[in-house]
Amino acid sequence: MTSLYLLIPLSLLLLALAVWAFFWAVSNDQFDDLDSPAHRILFDDDLAAPPSRRRAKAPAERDEPRR
Repeated sequence: MTSLYLLIPLSLLLLALAVWAFFWAVSNDQFDDLDSPAHRILFDDDLAAPPSRRRAKAPAERDEPRR
């Protein structure tokens, strides 16, 4: 029974801390947009790879052995 005198105020303190943390998170926009970061990885990048500036070599100019 004497442990209840310690545990009840301790649980109320932890409850108050959890409520404060929740309202702090809401006021600092932590729950503003939960879906976009998870879906952002699925979208392709808008920037395309730059085209190569070297022109393709003709088959005679390549460094391959002749057959």
